[in-house]
Amino acid sequence: MPQQTQEPQTTTTPTTPPPAPSKPRKRRLGDRFEGRRLRSLDPLNRVAPYIMPDRAGSTNVFHSSLDIKAAEKYIRQKRVEGLKGYGMLHFFLSAYVRIVSQRPAINRFVSGQKVYARHHIEINFVVKKEFTLDGQETTVKVICTPADTTEDIFHKINAVIAEARWEGDSNSADSAARILNRIPGLFLRWAVGVFKLLDYFGKLPRGLINLSPFHGSMFITDLGSISLPGVDHHLYNFGNCPLFLAIGPKQKEFVLNREGQVTERRFLEYSLSIDERVCDGYYFASVFRMLKEIFKNPDQLSAPPETVIEDVD
Repeated sequence: MPQQTQEPQTTTTPTTPPPAPSKPRKRRLGDRFEGRRLRSLDPLNRVAPYIMPDRAGSTNVFHSSLDIKAAEKYIRQKRVEGLKGYGMLHFFLSAYVRIVSQRPAINRFVSGQKVYARHHIEINFVVKKEFTLDGQETTVKVICTPADTTEDIFHKINAVIAEARWEGDSNSADSAARILNRIPGLFLRWAVGVFKLLDYFGKLPRGLINLSPFHGSMFITDLGSISLPGVDHHLYNFGNCPLFLAIGPKQKEFVLNREGQVTERRFLEYSLSIDERVCDGYYFASVFRMLKEIFKNPDQLSAPPETVIEDVD
């Protein structure tokens, strides 16, 4: 459903990094632990979650490809500078965080048929503890801020990956999953129903929200790292994650340039599943343009943004 998105409010900071954090907003009635309710949206935006109550039924899928020539050069440069293991996943997440700093509406979420602006940038992804067929998998969550640089994000990602690869129950998500697995199926179905009801009214315990892979700004999977093409992944009705990004493998093709010469193009394809209730298509079009611009000029990720834009009230 087409929606109109209001112009965001801009908080301008000096060009000296990092930008000063905005003053915390006072929590109001109707706000949730993980975000503040947006009260100035147009009527259509407010009605849409009632017309489309489920996240899976509100999903749009976007396919595109990105030229990675400049990004690969930047990745090699960062490895030389000491960021050992810096790769495309780190780069993609750095680009996403930078975009959120300028296009905050993509960090909204819908819960209980209301639209909220998330307080933090929370990125979920799966980590395989061992690269074997029966190696255990776990989910991790990285908390970022709009002012983070690519170096900040690199260290945050590596820290949670290192923790996840410890033996045994390396994080709370593993422990919670094992506890739930011990509950008989009929009672487990009832328990999950209670969780959904509590989540609808914003009463789900903070501890569960913090460890849940279904709550967050985005879920990302780097399928290129295991030589698989990108997939169109559904959004989860449980939780409030509005984006699912699947990155495919690096590819190359030979194309004709404007001078009629054959040149090699290096690129990767990606698929992004979007909860269309968070903002309109025009807004997302500007997001994709910004993503392409970052891939063409990646050096900007090494410094904090000059400004951080806050979402509407």
